[in-house]
Amino acid sequence: MIDIHTHILPGLDDGAQTWEDTLNMARAAVAEGITTVIATPHHANGVYLNKAEAVRAQAELFRERLAAEGIPLKVECGQEIRVHDDLLDAWQRNELLTLAGSSYMLIEMPSGRIPSGMRDLIHELKILGLKPIIAHPERNAEAIRHPERLSELLDAGAYAQVTTHSLLGLFGKKIEDAAWSFCRNGLVHLVSSDAHHADLRGFRLREAYDRISSKLGEKFKENFRQNAEDLLYNHTIRLMDHSRDRISLWKKIERFIRKS
Repeated sequence: MIDIHTHILPGLDDGAQTWEDTLNMARAAVAEGITTVIATPHHANGVYLNKAEAVRAQAELFRERLAAEGIPLKVECGQEIRVHDDLLDAWQRNELLTLAGSSYMLIEMPSGRIPSGMRDLIHELKILGLKPIIAHPERNAEAIRHPERLSELLDAGAYAQVTTHSLLGLFGKKIEDAAWSFCRNGLVHLVSSDAHHADLRGFRLREAYDRISSKLGEKFKENFRQNAEDLLYNHTIRLMDHSRDRISLWKKIERFIRKS
């Protein structure tokens, strides 16, 4: 399995704090069957600032530690980039990373709203040859209330990533219901852990995939797993058959979430 969104590098954000934390997370990932993680520390979210050079340097130290400990985990670089006014200029200054050197970039919206300039940002990123992936939209209050607005962002060219803990109900029932509804209706393309700690907020990727297979079917599970692999090798992410057929879909999703 491949996990495209983790906070495994030590001391950079609210994820792993020490090398012991990091190595414990690495062992936990391997025990679950995860072969590759992309380290995505928070960047430009108002608290943490982790520019590309610093992330690369810490990831290289991590690889050395993994080799010394004999832990068979591959580590790639990325960032969880908060949407901000300077984002496009920061890209030109080489301060931003895509995921594993691909054309895919992980971006994070504020938890309470969808920024008014999101469609324009997605358009500008596409012009630059970048493919934005929206991190955990099921935890965005506006996307939950108005799923049609998330759908519009996907139609504009973005992708979406749901978090394992959301699917497993660890962020509350409202977020859980939104996560499953988004998956079921083609508004999600990738599943990842957003892991911050080996125990307190671990990976649980295998458990989430098993739950997806049980609730939605093996096709959904394999599609999500394949998309993570395709991202790693910079291939085209696959869409569910009905992902772009969203006429009146948002109304059905909204009704489902409001009933929950």
